Amino acid sequence: MRLLLSGGGTGGHVYPAVATVRELKGRRPSLELCFVGRPSGVEAELSARESIPFRGIATANFRGVAPWRAPYQLLRLARGVREGLKVIREFRPQAILATGGYVCFPMVVASWLARVPSLLYLPDLEPGLAVSALAGIADRIAVSFPESSRFFDPHKTVVTGYPVRAEIYQLDRATARGKLGLPQEERMILVLGGSLGAHSINLAVQRCLPHILPRAWVWHVAGPADAAWLSTQRESLPASLRERYHIYSYLHQELLWALKAADLAVARAGASTLGEFPAAGLPAILVPYPYAGQHQERNADYLVQRGAALKIADQDLEEGLLPTLLALLEDEGRRGQLAENARELARPEAAHRLGQELERLVESRGR
Repeated sequence: MRLLLSGGGTGGHVYPAVATVRELKGRRPSLELCFVGRPSGVEAELSARESIPFRGIATANFRGVAPWRAPYQLLRLARGVREGLKVIREFRPQAILATGGYVCFPMVVASWLARVPSLLYLPDLEPGLAVSALAGIADRIAVSFPESSRFFDPHKTVVTGYPVRAEIYQLDRATARGKLGLPQEERMILVLGGSLGAHSINLAVQRCLPHILPRAWVWHVAGPADAAWLSTQRESLPASLRERYHIYSYLHQELLWALKAADLAVARAGASTLGEFPAAGLPAILVPYPYAGQHQERNADYLVQRGAALKIADQDLEEGLLPTLLALLEDEGRRGQLAENARELARPEAAHRLGQELERLVESRGR
């Protein structure tokens, strides 16, 4: 089976593909893969980590683009489609799995022109521009939640859940803490700004550190732009607090350990929070990115309404984060209830289901 993957921009649009092909490889060792995306995107790095061959193509982003720049983006889109057709001619895929983000747009159009069957996966609760535009030409559409089905043709839409890497279900808390060198009895907060970081969260957490670190260890995934200055700020902390504060620009495999080791997360509400936090049973304070349309608001509201998370608006971080953190740290019962509610939303079979849909798609075309 030859499978072409496309998607990216953020880790939340790449990890579902990674989880799915890992599961497929377990059943199909001869599976051939090629990931197509933006050469400078997170998808290129993650493909390399997974030893998946990567091909870069031109991409176009129309969100927030000035009208006079639109023709340039259209030219880039046309170039991306041409490059996508070349990839298809050379790789000869039996199907394409597109996991969202504008980077997958030219590849899905190319697959439609080349009559290669496509499965479009929506990781968020609601579709963005790219997924909405591609839904009409995709052969199958997979969504994480039943509530998302209303946006698409019911005859070609299936609910699979959000695929996460299997280790997150297999790893226990004590083992995860041992891998991180974290004392078993200490509380730990995991701060995540998404794969690209979140400056407002980083600033707010940095201000909270003198009050938080005496009560909990902090694992801070700050993104590439802020990790350096936060590391400098760390040096100004007393030695007793400094050892309790760990800063990273990005985590890959270690993120699974941190998710299972943490007592509480502070994070954006990107697509991955809908899958990884429930899988880890991790209660969270979510801070939706205010410039991502309404996608992160909808994602956060989904977890909040089901008692699996709390939400703070980005503009309220300075005043709202510290009291919320302190209250949750001291209320083990409430954290436990949030964690239990989160676990009820987990879908351990999601990667298997999405893999099965790909197999059915290939078989239906007799390829």
